[in-house]
Amino acid sequence: MQIVVAGQGYVGLPLAVRAAEVGHRVVGYDVDPYRVQQLAAGQSYVRDVDSTRLRAVLDSGAYCATADAAALAGFDIAVITVPTPLRDGVPDLTYIESCARTLGERLRPGATVVLESTSYPGTTEELLLPILEETSGLKGGADFLAGFSPERIGNKRWSFDGTPKLMSGIDAKSLDVIKGFYDGIFQTTVPVSGPKVAELAKLLENTFRFVNISMINEMAMLADALGVNIWEAIDAAATKPFGFTKFTPGPGVGGHCLPVDPMFLSWKAQQELGIPFRFAELAADVNLHMPDYVVRRLVEALSKRGIPVSGSQILLLGLTYKYDATDLRNSPSARVAELLIGLGAEVRGAEPNIPDNDDTGLNVPRVDATPEEVAAADAVVLLMDHPRFDLAMIEEHAPYVLDCRNRLSGANVETL
Repeated sequence: MQIVVAGQGYVGLPLAVRAAEVGHRVVGYDVDPYRVQQLAAGQSYVRDVDSTRLRAVLDSGAYCATADAAALAGFDIAVITVPTPLRDGVPDLTYIESCARTLGERLRPGATVVLESTSYPGTTEELLLPILEETSGLKGGADFLAGFSPERIGNKRWSFDGTPKLMSGIDAKSLDVIKGFYDGIFQTTVPVSGPKVAELAKLLENTFRFVNISMINEMAMLADALGVNIWEAIDAAATKPFGFTKFTPGPGVGGHCLPVDPMFLSWKAQQELGIPFRFAELAADVNLHMPDYVVRRLVEALSKRGIPVSGSQILLLGLTYKYDATDLRNSPSARVAELLIGLGAEVRGAEPNIPDNDDTGLNVPRVDATPEEVAAADAVVLLMDHPRFDLAMIEEHAPYVLDCRNRLSGANVETL
C-alpha cells in the first residue's frame, strides 16, 4: 500500500521505516526541511532507528522523506504522528489540525487516516474527523475510514514491533482496515471498541506512571526527613511478588509524555465536566518541585562542608530527561541548573548523548566527565546515570556527590 506517515520524529520515523521494511511504499512527511534533508541523506536522529536501517529502505525505494505536501497525494493509509504539547496548561492541537487539513485536501474515497498523537478522549471523532470531512468534502465511514492508535515508544526491554499495539476505528470497517495494516507491522494487535477508549487507555498508561513517580518522589523526601534509606525500603517492598510495582525517585520528570499527557485528561475533565482530576494535579505539583528539592539538598550538603553555594563549582552529570536518551524536552536538569545559577553557583554540565556542538538550551558550559572535571567540582550531581559515565571514576575523584539515581557508594556520596 501507499503509506504516508506525517511527522518524522521519535514516533513517526520508526513506524515509517518498519512499514517500508515489511513491503509498503512509504512517504515520510515532515514540515521541518532540515529533518527531511537529514533523512534523505540517510542520517537518523532517532535512537530507535539506526542510520543503516534508514539507508536500506531509502536505497530500496520503499521509503522517501519530503516536506512537499503535494507528494502525499494518492495515499491508501495516512498516519498522523505530530506533537501535541501543552501551552500554559492548555492542549495545543494546532499540529493535528494543520496536518488534518493537509491530508484532507488529498483524501480520496476508500483511504484511511489514523491518529497516533496523544490527546484527550474525543479528539479523533470531535476534531480530526470534522476537519477531514470539511476539507475533503467526503463523509467519514461512508467515503473514507479513520481511527486512533496510540503510540507506545520508548522502552528498552521491548522492541518497537514487539510491543502490543492498541487500535480503534470510527466504525467496524475502519477498525478492520486499520487492524490489517498494523497486523503486518506488530507481533500483537489489540483492537478496542472505539477511539475514545483507545485515547483514554493511552492517558491511563502514562497517568499511572506519572502518579506513581510522584508518590515515590514525595516518599523519598519524607524518608530523608525520617532518616530512612528510601532505596533500601523500595527494594524490600519489591520482594513482594504481587500488589506492588517498583518505581524509583529522581530529580523530576520530563520528556514529551509524562509531564504532558495526564494534563490532557485533567484539562478535558475540567473544561467539559467541571470535575478536577486531583491525582494528576497533585502529581504534577510534586514532580514540578523535585528540582527545588534536589537543589535544597545540595545547598545543605555544601553548607555542612563549609562551602557557600554562591561561587561553588557544580558539575551536573546527565542532562536528558531519562536514562540513555538523547532528548532534553522538559528535562528537570534545566530547572536544577537555573536554580543553582540563580544562587550564584558556577554550573557545568556533562551530557555524552548529545554532541557538544548541539545547543542544549540549558545555558551551562558543556564539559566531559573526566577525572579532572570531576575532581575540580565542589559537588557533582548525578541526574541521569547514562551507561557512558564511568561511575567508579566518579566515586574515586568527586569530593562530594548527590546521587539522584542510587548508583554510587562511598563516604563522599549521598543519595536522593
